[in-house]
Amino acid sequence: MKIERLGQDKIRIYLTSDDLNERGIQREDMWQEIPRVHELFTEMMDQAYTELGFDATGPLAVEVFALPAQGMVVIVTKGKYDPLHSETGEEEVPDEVYEMEVTMETSDTIVYSFHDIEPLIEAAHLLRERVTEAGTLYHYKDAWVLHFAAEELDDSLHDALIAVLAEFGRASSATTAMLEEYGKKVMADRAVAQICTHFDRRA
Repeated sequence: MKIERLGQDKIRIYLTSDDLNERGIQREDMWQEIPRVHELFTEMMDQAYTELGFDATGPLAVEVFALPAQGMVVIVTKGKYDPLHSETGEEEVPDEVYEMEVTMETSDTIVYSFHDIEPLIEAAHLLRERVTEAGTLYHYKDAWVLHFAAEELDDSLHDALIAVLAEFGRASSATTAMLEEYGKKVMADRAVAQICTHFDRRA
């Protein structure tokens, strides 16, 4: 489990498949009001408070992005606690108010970001034999983003592909639409092959 702050009231949490499996949670369980999911969410919020000082009291908007073969990304945005809408009408914020509004998206695309070009080059060379005809490269939010559409890849390649990408980059929740609208397309197709052609591996 990895947590990073996106803003004063927003954090992003990466949950790997192992994180979910260890807790006996399936992806579809994230929709359910079951004890295991509540325990996981409490654990995430405790870790967010410990590591980042993120106080999760009050209403929370929770966006869950399920990623193929690699767990999920959870975006938590803190809202304002309004005592007028509480059942008690008291002004104090209760110790634990998880008024979660959960939305969930499942994506068949594989998207990884690299904050430096060198790890991207290394990953591309390792992937070259498997996915020479695939990949689109964007520059988005000061990072290099490698995007693979579902139709570009055989399902049997997912695990091997993600194993390499996860070693050098970070799973991204950026959608194709976000990348197209706000990012700069650097290589429109065959990005893996093009990176290998233009850049040598570091010795």
